Amino acid sequence: MYIKNSEMSSNEMIASWYRNKNIFITGGSGFVGVCLIEKLLRCIPDIGDIYLLLRPKRGKDIDERLKQLKKNSVFEKLLESESSDKVFDRLKIVSGDVSQPNLGLSAEDTQTIIDNVNVIFHSAATLDFADGLKPTVQINLLGTRRVVEIATQCHSLNAFVHVSSAYVNSFRLQSDEVIYPLTDDPEKIIKLVEELSEEELDQKTPDLLKGHPNTYTYTKQMAEYEVQKMETKFPCSIVRPSMITASWKEPIPGWTISKNGPQGFLMGASKGIIRRLPVAKDLVYDYIPVDVVVNQLIVAAVYSATTQATKVQVYHCTSSTRKPFRWASVQNQINNYLHKYPLKSAVWYPHLKLLPNVTWFKISAFFVHFLPAIILDGITKLAGGRPILIKLHRNVNTSLGLLEKFIFTEFMFTSEKTENLHKWLLPGDRDKFFLDISTLQWPEYFVDLSKGVRQYLNNEKMTNIEAARGKNTLLMVLHLLLQIAICTLVWYIFACTTDMKMTQSAFIVPIFYMLFSLL
Repeated sequence: MYIKNSEMSSNEMIASWYRNKNIFITGGSGFVGVCLIEKLLRCIPDIGDIYLLLRPKRGKDIDERLKQLKKNSVFEKLLESESSDKVFDRLKIVSGDVSQPNLGLSAEDTQTIIDNVNVIFHSAATLDFADGLKPTVQINLLGTRRVVEIATQCHSLNAFVHVSSAYVNSFRLQSDEVIYPLTDDPEKIIKLVEELSEEELDQKTPDLLKGHPNTYTYTKQMAEYEVQKMETKFPCSIVRPSMITASWKEPIPGWTISKNGPQGFLMGASKGIIRRLPVAKDLVYDYIPVDVVVNQLIVAAVYSATTQATKVQVYHCTSSTRKPFRWASVQNQINNYLHKYPLKSAVWYPHLKLLPNVTWFKISAFFVHFLPAIILDGITKLAGGRPILIKLHRNVNTSLGLLEKFIFTEFMFTSEKTENLHKWLLPGDRDKFFLDISTLQWPEYFVDLSKGVRQYLNNEKMTNIEAARGKNTLLMVLHLLLQIAICTLVWYIFACTTDMKMTQSAFIVPIFYMLFSLL
């Protein structure tokens, strides 16, 4: 539901500051973007127009993409009390693309933005760690430059907020809320991208990265400098989230549309497909709920505008030094979550085991991922279906290879400026635009995360939970029978090859089971 003017008090200022302000958002169809739009529409009753940059995609024009956006599950709570027309009345779509000159905007749309926009949230980026330099430079670096160039032309710009990443300085184990010196000259890199082929760039990339694990962090670090160069022209902020996960409180606890990070693995685990995960369970992993990120974007704009900051404000929206998470805190509960909220569409009995390194994972994955996938894909193909499991596990292995540094490295991000931003808020705003995660309890959060993955990623509502639990029991029985069958087969083969009687060779069963359980 909307927050009405009458519900505001002198203890609040965020919503009143945004009154009649027009907003321009890039990356508005992404995980953070749709959550930002929902929060602005729900919590700021008199906000002006929200201009959303959308590009035609996969044969869909921007009108089709707008229709698709309006159906996003993030708006379900908002649409319970208001009609679609009223909710989305202030959402204005402009056709464009951050990878194109002038953002691909028409002259008319450019003028509309220049004449009307008061706040810019720049969230568009390519997040694919496997991308080469050409697309990442075009989107992350030059895309930011193009948005900044539009910002310099705006007649009444009050604030510019750039969504960066806590991992832009991943060549450091500890990072402060400052902009560190660049590892390379952006102009040199832009020139290389213009002059060299993709193959030539791919050959040079490892030498260019200089400690960066991929082209994403490399180009996102350079993008921050594009914002910093404008710090004397308009109030600007850089918000650096870590791994963004499902919502903590809003709009619904556990809401997510992202398959990155823990939610993606839980999605596969709940199907019974992903059964092993390489994790250093005692390391601190930096996860931050998406609703906290969105609140920080909204508040950062107000702070920079009202204080008229002449230096770019840099914030870590992170948990490692405020509310550190370790997988050890939830490892014993993970399978309980999977069985308490099982899927009716599960293909096998879920059981997720955390392994301490990638080598161990690869050995285990051969037996519990790839061998079953080969058998099941073969059966599927014979039945006339489309085999997908082998491809899925190959994709998982590829992703783990790209993420290995982040999985087995403990990064710490100081967050003093973020904590001060929370203290700066008036009491009423601290509840509505919460930044303080000191009360976040990770085990309880993972319960909501598991339910959110079930509903929003696996598309199963709680109405079928009893049927799903019935199937889960059946799968458990089948799983136990399969284990018994495998142990019996190994026992029989061992007895035959050693010329021992079955009773004499019975000792092999617990030994085999113990060895297999280590995988």
